[in-house]
Amino acid sequence: MTDVVTSHNPAAHRYEGHIDAELAGFAEYQLTDALVVFTHTEVDDRFEGRGVGSAVVRAALDDVRADGSRQVLPLCPFVKSWIAKHPDYADLVYGAPPTTARD
Repeated sequence: MTDVVTSHNPAAHRYEGHIDAELAGFAEYQLTDALVVFTHTEVDDRFEGRGVGSAVVRAALDDVRADGSRQVLPLCPFVKSWIAKHPDYADLVYGAPPTTARD
């Protein structure tokens, strides 16, 4: 798998994935006081199957967890499916029971 470099682009309201300095994909979001609403994820056809979408969503959710001030509302089917496949992120979803896990 090719290394995907992820970054947060708050001006564009999205997380981005780059391969060889080229934009390969992104996950768009909207913010409310309590939520990060993921609305759309897109990967350029040339980079499909290389883990771009997964890398971008993981980076975005890791940021949400680190910030700790909002929950996630995954309106985007890709983000929703990704969380279902990675239950360690399910506690971030709006309406999920609070976690009792501690570092």
